[in-house]
Amino acid sequence: MEALLPTLVMSLLLSASIVTSTETRKPVLYVFGDSLSDVGNNNYLIFSLAKSDYPWYGIDYYGGIPTGRFTNGRTIGDIIAAKLGIPSPPPYLSLSKYDDAMLKGVNYASGGAGILNETGIYFIEKLSFDDQIGCYEETKEAITLKLGRVASEKLSNEAIFLVGLGSNDYINNFLRPFLADGHIYTLEQFEDLLMNTLGGQLTRLYFAGARKVIFHGLSPMGCIPSQRAMAGNGQCLDYVNDYVMRFNKRVKYLLSVLNSKLPGAQMTFADCYDSVLDLINRPEIYGFKISHTSCCNVDTTVGGLCLPNSNLCSNRAEYVFWDAYHPTDAANEVLANILFADPEIAKVHPALGRNASPPSPR
Repeated sequence: MEALLPTLVMSLLLSASIVTSTETRKPVLYVFGDSLSDVGNNNYLIFSLAKSDYPWYGIDYYGGIPTGRFTNGRTIGDIIAAKLGIPSPPPYLSLSKYDDAMLKGVNYASGGAGILNETGIYFIEKLSFDDQIGCYEETKEAITLKLGRVASEKLSNEAIFLVGLGSNDYINNFLRPFLADGHIYTLEQFEDLLMNTLGGQLTRLYFAGARKVIFHGLSPMGCIPSQRAMAGNGQCLDYVNDYVMRFNKRVKYLLSVLNSKLPGAQMTFADCYDSVLDLINRPEIYGFKISHTSCCNVDTTVGGLCLPNSNLCSNRAEYVFWDAYHPTDAANEVLANILFADPEIAKVHPALGRNASPPSPR
């Protein structure tokens, strides 16, 4: 009995800590996604070809060094965390199962990830959404061992789950002529596959304790530099944007169905399509000058990442896009502000929607 007392005391203290955190509305944030949200998980995947752990990535992040973020500075998730008044959640693969940091939030996002497991197959290693949910389930088990089942479930139910996936399922799967899915499925069949898979994944996440889920919809991918390069004339690929709008509409409906079926679920769709399109079409309104090409000058149909030998722009804050796929730090701040100001998002958690300014990365 005496040998169990230290463990019991520690468990009670940790449980009390979580209760206090909930009462003071200090949110816990779990992030799931692809390279738009990855903060370094792929650094730990030895065979992954989707990495950004080299210059010039991270040049405007704290310390000016690459961290595995696919941008020159912060991700949207970093900025959202700062607005919530919490540290940016660390990459899951950087933590041990005994690390108390997981009590405050974890980032599971992985560059190249998609809703479908086969998406991004040519990146060799990445954490698909199914993989990321599996990682969260392991996190939940570890937290339960620390706090006990009741406190662990309470923490999960009160946490914010930020999910942003789907772009790779098109750009690095369905739209690639040398991959199978674009030949096997019609567009409508592919959408059905995505929705059925995503519905099962979000349900799985729900039964692992998630209640407050924000699904970040897709932006006009047809206007990113890599897709403009494919157009040949530098214009947006309208048919890709049409795919995006169809996807967003169906995800929004899917979330409403899940909310009606799953007791206590608060799954919300963050629609940024029109705002991002406006940012691209009228960059000067938001303080930018260039939105049709990338700062790294890597607008190609193959590759498109900012390599150490890239001809880097000097006025990075004037560009919307960092490389052929990803926004700059400055653009991510605009997008995070748009997401944070969405009244639908504010309903998910009391801490969302508060007018907090994120710190500068410099």
